[in-house]
Parts: sequence; structure tokens; C-alpha cells
Amino acid sequence: MNRRQESAQLPRQLVNLILTHVQESPKAEVCGLIGAGDNQALSCYPVPNCAEDAAHRYRMEPGHQIDAMRRMREQGHRLFAIYHSHPTGSAAPSAIDIADAGYPDALYLIVSLNTRGVLEMRGFHIRNGLSSEVALTL
Repeated sequence: MNRRQESAQLPRQLVNLILTHVQESPKAEVCGLIGAGDNQALSCYPVPNCAEDAAHRYRMEPGHQIDAMRRMREQGHRLFAIYHSHPTGSAAPSAIDIADAGYPDALYLIVSLNTRGVLEMRGFHIRNGLSSEVALTL
């Protein structure tokens, strides 16, 4: 993805996979990776959250994360986005999310379950300790 890109397109089927994954664990943050080929998000790789306090933070289980990255490469895809949920918070990066962000070229997708009716999903670039919102087109 272009570093200066201020919008990102996500296929509806991919969004549905993310939202389904998030709803499977409403009391804990869930996380995963999105792969892309030809500048289009194409694949979803849920990764178990191994954080001690999974209700308030996420930490991808290293073995599963490595496996997801390997499968992504085998399909000729690259890392497009990292997603996780906030069970009780807003769909914005927390201070911990910003401090822990390690992939400056990836889009960070955050889904809030702290809404009524419709889940909220927003995208961000997180670089050098700063976050900037990216418009999502579904």
C-alpha cells in the first residue's frame, strides 16, 4: 500500500469475515491479519490473542502469526492490514495500540463492540508514535 494513501478499499466479504470473528469473542480483543495482492485486500488470517489481559489489549500468538505470514507469502500476497477489536472502547487506537504498532506500512483496522446495533470499524496508519485515520470504502 502506498504510504500516503488516505483511503483503503475492503471487499464486503472480507469485512464480514472480520466482523464475524470479532463477534465470536465479545469480551476479549480478537486479532488477525489481512493479505493483499494487486493492491486489493484478499485474504483474512485470524490469529489467537495471547495477551494476559485479553479484554483490554491484544498480542498475536507468535507461532500463529508467523504461520499466517507464511501462508500469505505462499499465496503471493503481502501484509495489507492488521485488525483487532475493542470490546468496550471506541474504534480508535489506544495508547497501547500506538506504542505497540510495529508495521508502519500496514493499515490498522479497529472494530468497536461498544456500539448499539451496528459494529463500528475504522482504519488508521500508525507511524512514529502517531496515528492518522484512513477512510474505508466497503
